Amino acid sequence: MTPSDLTALTDLACRLADAAGAACLPHFRSRALSTDNKKNDGAFDPVTIADHEAEAAIRAILTAERPDDGVFGEEEGLTEGTSGLTWVVDPIDGTRAFISGLPVWGTLIALDDGQTGRIGIVDQPHIGERFVGVKADGAPRAWLTFRGGTQSIGTRACASLAEATLFTTSPDIFDGREWEGYRAVESHVRLARYGTDCYAYALVAAGYVDLVIESSLNAYDIAAPAALIQAAGGVVTDWKGGDCRWGGQAVAAGDPAVHAEALEILKGFA
Repeated sequence: MTPSDLTALTDLACRLADAAGAACLPHFRSRALSTDNKKNDGAFDPVTIADHEAEAAIRAILTAERPDDGVFGEEEGLTEGTSGLTWVVDPIDGTRAFISGLPVWGTLIALDDGQTGRIGIVDQPHIGERFVGVKADGAPRAWLTFRGGTQSIGTRACASLAEATLFTTSPDIFDGREWEGYRAVESHVRLARYGTDCYAYALVAAGYVDLVIESSLNAYDIAAPAALIQAAGGVVTDWKGGDCRWGGQAVAAGDPAVHAEALEILKGFA
């Protein structure tokens, strides 16, 4: 993939985020919004018309402009491609936040070349923040656009786990043993917070948060955040130190030393 190819694909990824935002924003904080439950086992996994319309908008553009690429989305599953490139998208990551009126949900867009995520976007259209990471060969870069401005972003240094700020979405994403592992790491950090969905990963990339630990992830939950954080200088793996971009457990850190400390604890619970 040439630099010009990657630039064009990044521009396309941003247009996909624009289309998703235009589709879902009219439904955000609408009291007329209805919610369906994707599960029938007593659990609650919400989906709305906004999720479906946003993914449809993304897929319409890709069908027209990149018909040979694969697409893997939360609502419509996997469409195989022949180009070797796959777009991994979550039209609304954090639907629970969306239906609650909390602006910590986002549209996630990743481009995977079969070896690694090359582009990762976390887009929060209600507040107008778009975090973009591009893993160009030898020159990864990440930036934030906000109200028409653009600034470079990067993860921050953190001397030790004892000085770290840790985020996760909810205790409910962990099974019993995983929860023990998470709590073991949490007991070492300076500050722990809950409930920010994909926005926590964006804050790692921007240098405001040091660590995110999660589990029960699908590829569309982690592919974009992983590529974004890695482009911004951070480290993202599963709890054993392996590739997590297709889902499962994840530990994302801005500083490699903090990642190593957390991983040393978590690998006993993986």
